[in-house]
Amino acid sequence: MSAGPPMRPRSDLDELRDALRTFAAERDWEQFHTPRNLATALIVECAELLEHFQWLGDGPAARLPVDKQAAVREELADVLLYLVRLSDRLGVDLYAAALEKLEANARKYPVEKARGRSTKYTEW
Repeated sequence: MSAGPPMRPRSDLDELRDALRTFAAERDWEQFHTPRNLATALIVECAELLEHFQWLGDGPAARLPVDKQAAVREELADVLLYLVRLSDRLGVDLYAAALEKLEANARKYPVEKARGRSTKYTEW
């Protein structure tokens, strides 16, 4: 009988997930936190993040004014919170999924082929 995947140490992401669970439970919001609703909210927050970069060239985007930096920071937090909440509601270990995806991308985009290139691996 398999013991299942090895246990990993608790991470800051686990603590954030647990804090979000508590936050939602205290407000009786689980009923609204369906995967569809959370995915929709995530996309809205991504759009709000993107709005801060709309019409900026690549150079100015890296040098946002302080007031814009604060707003971008808040939008990034919103995106992370919805992403963590969605993954929790779907039973996805986001940390493990991200590591697995990073490994898959390393195989898809080996350094010797991908370094300095923006083309998709299917176009090599």
